[in-house]
Amino acid sequence: MTFDSPSSLYWFGLAVPIVVFYILKIRLRRKPVSTVIFWKQVLDEKNPRSIWQRLRHFVSLLLQLAMLSLLALSLADPYFFWEIRSARRIVLVVDTSASMNATDVKPTRLAEAKLQAGQLIAGMRPRDEIALVTASTQPQVVVGFTSRQRTLSAALNAVTSTDGPSHVEEAIALGQRLLGERSDGKQSEVFVLTDGCFSGIERFLTKKESRNDKPDGAQPDSSSAIKTEPVPETSNKTNATVSIHVIGERSSNVGITQFQVRRSLVDPLGYEILAEVTNLSDQPVDCRFEVDFKSTSRDVVEPIDVVPLKLEANGKWSQVFEKTSADGGHLLAHLNFQSANNNVGPSTKNMATDRPVHDTLEADNSAWAVLPRREIQPVILVTSGNLFLQKVFEVNPLVKLTVVDQPPETFPAGTVVVYHRTAPAVLPKGSVFVIDPANSSDLYAVGEPLESAIVTKQDKDSPLMSHVRLDNVVMPEARKLTPAQPELTQVLAAAVSADPLFFAVNRAEGKVLVMTVNLDKGDLPLRTAFPIFVGNALHWFAGNKSDLRESLGTGSVTTVTSSDFASPVRGNQIVLTDPTGLKKSLPMIVDKATFGPLDQCGIWKVEEEQSPSMTTPTASESRSSSGPLMEIACNLSNSTESDIRPPIELLSEKTTPSPMLSGIGSRPIWFWLSLLALALTSIEWWLYQRRVIS
Repeated sequence: MTFDSPSSLYWFGLAVPIVVFYILKIRLRRKPVSTVIFWKQVLDEKNPRSIWQRLRHFVSLLLQLAMLSLLALSLADPYFFWEIRSARRIVLVVDTSASMNATDVKPTRLAEAKLQAGQLIAGMRPRDEIALVTASTQPQVVVGFTSRQRTLSAALNAVTSTDGPSHVEEAIALGQRLLGERSDGKQSEVFVLTDGCFSGIERFLTKKESRNDKPDGAQPDSSSAIKTEPVPETSNKTNATVSIHVIGERSSNVGITQFQVRRSLVDPLGYEILAEVTNLSDQPVDCRFEVDFKSTSRDVVEPIDVVPLKLEANGKWSQVFEKTSADGGHLLAHLNFQSANNNVGPSTKNMATDRPVHDTLEADNSAWAVLPRREIQPVILVTSGNLFLQKVFEVNPLVKLTVVDQPPETFPAGTVVVYHRTAPAVLPKGSVFVIDPANSSDLYAVGEPLESAIVTKQDKDSPLMSHVRLDNVVMPEARKLTPAQPELTQVLAAAVSADPLFFAVNRAEGKVLVMTVNLDKGDLPLRTAFPIFVGNALHWFAGNKSDLRESLGTGSVTTVTSSDFASPVRGNQIVLTDPTGLKKSLPMIVDKATFGPLDQCGIWKVEEEQSPSMTTPTASESRSSSGPLMEIACNLSNSTESDIRPPIELLSEKTTPSPMLSGIGSRPIWFWLSLLALALTSIEWWLYQRRVIS
C-alpha cells in the first residue's frame, strides 16, 4: 500500500494535544464555605487528576486517537498497487448525428445511447477517468478526463441531438489523440455508442475480433460488441482499443436526399426545382412527394405540385420541375405517407403527422429552399434607335423600360441608365451601361477601331459572364478602349491584342459596364449569349439581391458579404437565428463573415437587432429592414445519414454494454476510513452521553 498524499500523515501530530488534554491536572480554586457536608459528593466525582494517576477516560481516549488516525489516513488517500494496474482511462464517444434521432428505439436512439452512457459513468471504479466526446457535425470534447461522476453526468445530460452528419471516425481519432497524450500505464479504451450509420465503418468491421476466436474456456466480453485494434493512421502512439456498441435495428426509411432550386436561363421569372427521393429500405413504399410555396408578402401557402410515388426496395426517384413566380418566399417539399396509404387527395399540411412504421426518421421527410422576390427594375435607354437593344429589354418582364433620345437631367434612384453610342463626358452617378461608345468619358478613352476584334479571352468566373460563351465571336467596328482607372476595372472579355471589349468598373458612385460592339453589323444580338449577358448585367446592377442561394446540407459552413443582404446594415448587432428560434450573436460584418456549422434542418435567418443605444429608425428604414437580412435553407440531403440500417456485421455482434461493476466494494479506501471514523465518533458520543465511560 502507498499514499497519494503522504504529507497529510502529519495530522497524526494532533494526537499529542489530545493526550495532553486527557492527562492534564485539574486545579480547583479555593473558596471558603460554611460547611463541606454538601460538597463531599462533588469532590469525590471531580477529584483532581495527577499525571501519574490512572487515566479515568481511557476508552474515550482510545476512541479519539483511533478517530484521528482514520481521518489522517483518509486525507493521505491510501491505495493498493493493484488499483493502479486495473485503473482505466476511457474516452466515451456518443454519436449525436441525425440518424440517432430515429425512433426505432423508444424514444430515440440518442436517448438510449445516453442511458447506456449514464450507466457506464455510474459504474466507474476508483481511479478510473472518463472523457466525453460527441460525434456529429464536428467532433467536440464535451468534458476532459475526470473521475467526478457528477461532472460527467451533468455534461452527458446537456448533450442534445442535431441534424448534422456523423463524424464518428474523426471522433475516435480525437479520442485516441487524447489517450496518446497520457502514458501512465492505465488501460486505455475508446468506447463508442453509435448506430453504425457513418462512412468509414468498414475499417472497424475488418478489424473485428470475433467471440469464436477466443481460447477455449474464455468468457465473452459482455462490455463490448466489437473491439478493434487502434487505427494506424490516427492512433498517435496509443494502444487503446476501440469498442463499437450498436444502438438501433435495421429500420426502414424514406427520405428527400436532394432538393435544390435555381433560376431559369430562359424565363426571368422562372425557376427550376431538382428533387430526389430515395427508399432506403428493403421493401417497396408508396408515398406522395408534395411541394408547397409560402409567400412572404401574402403569408399564404399554395400547393405547387404533388407526385404519387411507388418506390421499389432501395429505389430512387428524381425529377426537375419548372415553375414561374416573381414573388418571394419559402419552398417546402415534404413526404406524405398518410395520404398515399389512405388513397386520399393531396394533403395541405406541411408534413404527415401519423407516419407508418416503415419510416422512423423525420429529419429527411422535409426539405426547404428560399426563393427571393424578383423586383421590377427601371431602365432608361438613351438611343437614337436600335431594335435589337430595345427588344432585349422589352422582353424582360422584370424591366420597366423607358426609351429616350436625349438623357434627362436627373435619374430616379435605382435606375439603370443605358447609353447607346453617345455618352456624356462625365458619367452620372448610379448604375450606367455604355454600349458601343463613340466618344471618350471620365472612365475610358476611345481610340481607333481594332483590326482583329475577336473574343479570345473572357473571365468565366465573373457573375457577369455566367452561362455566356463568346469564344471566337467577332465584334465588328469595335474600338480600342483605355480604362482611366485600371485599379477599379475588371476586364470581362478581351481581343487578340489584349484590348478590353467588355469591362466593368465598380466605382464608389455606382457600377459602370462598358461594351464596345456595333450591334447593327455583327451577329451578337442573334446569339443567346446577348440576352443572357444583359440579364446578368441587370442582376449585377441590382446588387445580386434576388440571387438564389443554394440550399445547404446540414453541417455546412457558409460565407456571406454585406452585398448579399436584402437591406443595408445600419451598424446594429447581427444575430443568427436557427430554425428553433435560438439566437446567436455574430461579429459585426464589414466585408464578409463566415458562420456555421448549420446543424438543424429548416430556415436559418441572419437578422439585425436594434441596439438600445441607437436612435429610433425612420419609417423608410423600418420598412426596408422589416424582414431578415438573409435567409438560408438547410436540409439533411445526406443519403448516408438517411440510411439508418446498421451493418449486419455490427448487429451480429450486438450486445448491451454492462456497467463497470463498481459495486459497494469498489469504493476508494479513504471512503471506508472516513465512514469508520464517523462510526467511531457516534460510538464515543453515545458512550459519553450514556455515562458508560467511568
